[in-house]
Amino acid sequence: MKIVQPSVTLEWATPNALQMIERAGRTAYKSEDAITNESAETFVRKVVKRNHTAVLEHADASFRFIFDRGVSHELVRHRIGSYCQESTRFCNYSKDKFGVEITIIQPDGLSEAQIERRTKLFKMIEEVYLAEISDGLSPQIARGVLPTCLKTEIVCKTNFSEWRHILKLRTAKDAHPQIRQAMNLVLKWFRENYPVIVEDIV
Repeated sequence: MKIVQPSVTLEWATPNALQMIERAGRTAYKSEDAITNESAETFVRKVVKRNHTAVLEHADASFRFIFDRGVSHELVRHRIGSYCQESTRFCNYSKDKFGVEITIIQPDGLSEAQIERRTKLFKMIEEVYLAEISDGLSPQIARGVLPTCLKTEIVCKTNFSEWRHILKLRTAKDAHPQIRQAMNLVLKWFRENYPVIVEDIV
């Protein structure tokens, strides 16, 4: 059994996203003649301030998340997004490419006793899963014993407007701590690359 930390990696983002948003958005006003080398950020800021965020749908970003499978269920509720997720139906963790083991995401803040108790449980689960595969059960049947804290990889692509919506919900204080941890990394990426998109997200 392996324990890993959650992570977030950018896969792809619309090149020159602010300029793309401005070019698309100015079509509505037929004000393309106002475009300069510096005008995109100001235009996008006005769009966000007016809550005319449909214009932000002209730029996308795609992130790879590695986190708790249970937490991934919160992400896929955002139906506008496009998702590709590691499948426990087809991935056979008894194979060498998976190290003949399951991989777990351990949440922060556990005591030593809690970690020890969970580790014993997860080792038992791994033994049962591997035994069921060895007995000839398919991965899609054997996966029934796997815990929700099983590590999963999921790639999510959506537009900047939807990322704003996701970030507002999933970085809030009452969000699940693990989805908040992941989304704070997405928020950090936006702050470093396109701060005007998320200036109003605290």
